[in-house]
Amino acid sequence: MRADRLVAVLLLLQRRGRVTAAEVAAELEVSERTARRDLEALGMAGLPVYSQRGRHGGWSLAGGGRTDLSGLSAREVRALFLLVGPSSQATPEVRAALRKLTRAIPEPLRATAESARAAVVVDSAGWDRPSAAPRPEPPWLGACQQAVVDAEQVELTYVSGSGAATERVVHPLGLANKGAAWYLLADTDDGRRTFRVDRVRAVRPTGAPALRPEGFDLAQEWRTAVGVIDDLRTPLRARAEVDPGVVGVLRFVLGTRVAVGPPGPDGWVEVELRGHGVDSLAGEIAGFGARVRVQSPDELRARLGELGRELAAFYDTR
Repeated sequence: MRADRLVAVLLLLQRRGRVTAAEVAAELEVSERTARRDLEALGMAGLPVYSQRGRHGGWSLAGGGRTDLSGLSAREVRALFLLVGPSSQATPEVRAALRKLTRAIPEPLRATAESARAAVVVDSAGWDRPSAAPRPEPPWLGACQQAVVDAEQVELTYVSGSGAATERVVHPLGLANKGAAWYLLADTDDGRRTFRVDRVRAVRPTGAPALRPEGFDLAQEWRTAVGVIDDLRTPLRARAEVDPGVVGVLRFVLGTRVAVGPPGPDGWVEVELRGHGVDSLAGEIAGFGARVRVQSPDELRARLGELGRELAAFYDTR
């Protein structure tokens, strides 16, 4: 898990003063390429990590790596805890390490560390698949992170899925990383909203403090938001019985849009299917033929019947 590795790399630098990518790879049992990426990630995030080429080169912490973490600046503390702090991603070991790191930094910076650690929730599943291919970080992700950590209202320029641009002042509450996409959860005059960060076109600080509801739980709020977004993305719900021999293939085709229930008396498996619409879901499951028996809705059953007749008329060679 990357969060664990980043903490481990930082502590390894702290202990040894200078390391090579090969030494990090051997210590953490990863490839040299992975070790090099982790070292570069720490440096690019603003932590005092730098590389030196040559025979006796390697990676070091500024100051020789022998000072304690009280030498970190506010910017560096924020960068570290944003990198390794998502609670849903952290194991007990990394959470223990973060607690130790928090105690090691000066009192004035501890609030920054705690805010950064609670700023992000990671949801590794994609919307329709367990995982998704990585994408470049959205240009305004850093500004959104800053607004969440600093608890500052910002004026957001945002482009909706229909292409309409709007400007509004929001109270940033947290960020969620789901699959390959980033989302900003914020309170607005219209209530709580979820914004895709790759659709943000500008973030302008207002200088006014953001109001955070008492007892706000980012992980719980994100679970609620996922349910709302899923309903908007896939409003069609269908009930069906499935030949147990095709359950795995059906999961491969629909990903997380299939919920598998118990088998019936005849051994066929009850499922709930979610789709973007009648035509799209019918097209996705038509290839299963009679091995997927749809009970409802009637519109989907009718569309599958139409597809069957169209295919039979086209391919009938008698």
